[in-house]
Amino acid sequence: MTVRDLFGEAFAGILRRPGRAALTALGTVLGVGSLVAVLGLTATLAARIDGRFDALTATEVTVEDVAVQRDGFAGPGFPADAERRIGALAGIRDAGVWWPVRLPGPGGDGAGATGTGGVDAGDGAGGDPGAPVLAASPGAVRATVPRLREGRLYDGFAERTRQRVAVIGPGVADRLGITTLAARPAVRIGGEPFLVAGILADVRRQPDALLSVLVPRSTAEELWGPPTPGSARMLIATELGAARQVAALAPVALRPDHPEYLRAVPPPDPRALRTTVTSDLGALFLLLASVCLVIGAVGIANTTLVAVLERRAEIGLRRALGARGRHVAAQFLAESGVLGALGGLVGTSVGVVTVVLVAVVRSWTPVVPGYVVGLAPLVGLGVGLLAGVHPAVRAARVAPAEALRR
Repeated sequence: MTVRDLFGEAFAGILRRPGRAALTALGTVLGVGSLVAVLGLTATLAARIDGRFDALTATEVTVEDVAVQRDGFAGPGFPADAERRIGALAGIRDAGVWWPVRLPGPGGDGAGATGTGGVDAGDGAGGDPGAPVLAASPGAVRATVPRLREGRLYDGFAERTRQRVAVIGPGVADRLGITTLAARPAVRIGGEPFLVAGILADVRRQPDALLSVLVPRSTAEELWGPPTPGSARMLIATELGAARQVAALAPVALRPDHPEYLRAVPPPDPRALRTTVTSDLGALFLLLASVCLVIGAVGIANTTLVAVLERRAEIGLRRALGARGRHVAAQFLAESGVLGALGGLVGTSVGVVTVVLVAVVRSWTPVVPGYVVGLAPLVGLGVGLLAGVHPAVRAARVAPAEALRR
């Protein structure tokens, strides 16, 4: 039996029952389609993660005050002119120091204490004792990349002159009932009145600011003293590509006498983040794709085995005309292989179309690795051949006389 005859018989056997053949190949189509879609969407998400990482996270550096850990008698780690010193470095967009304020009063802990330590509206109504108060320099506020609902941010003049102004998050504004700044509303923080200069709508960094009240750093120091040891942080927004260099130089630029008093935290490696995310997603979805492939293999094996039982008379006739067992086995193995290969081709097309459609709907750039498109049909072929081994062996062992007698 030549190869041409072998595949001719295989296609004839498949076309004899096209509906059954289509349903048999459906499992392989779903399995291979899922495999291609998973690998394509994983690659697309990896590219998307890289873009978002570069746009925001890769430009953020945090500097922590660890002076008290190094020396129990050391004062605050950040100098008074920290913003000026860090601004001398190349690649800095915005930078500033912030810390949670410890308010006076019973239980004052900087997180909106009760009594005189709370935050309430200027008329004494609508108190919000749970609102945190953050002392933040203008540079720190700008580094959060804020978007205002109304009003404006306080600036360097308010910082230098210790103005009693505040910027409140939308959560605090809603709880205090402040819906507009037209009436020049004020809030009392620790018993001190502060004019509300602006209401935040959103921030891209430090989301805690959305539930807090922000006041100038110098005003907070004048009213409630310096930050507690280890509570101050510096938030730095850098240009793309400068974050790790800034993180390496920041402690020396801020405290050349004791750089060990400050610890800079650079952004994580984007390649490590991408590898972690893609491996987690890939492991999950590849498991689902493997299940679909197993279901497809079982379907092909079951249908081929049923075909062997239904075609025993045909098998007996072929054997009586001189076909050997290996010829019969090759015929059924070729049928299952063709079904698997066709399912692999259709599944590959379905998977690629799925990736493109998802990317278009989400406004992403679709990414499908070339090796996936090339190997996916071969996976379908392999599944079909593997599924057809047992039915082919059963067909080869059919006795001609017994088959013809039935």
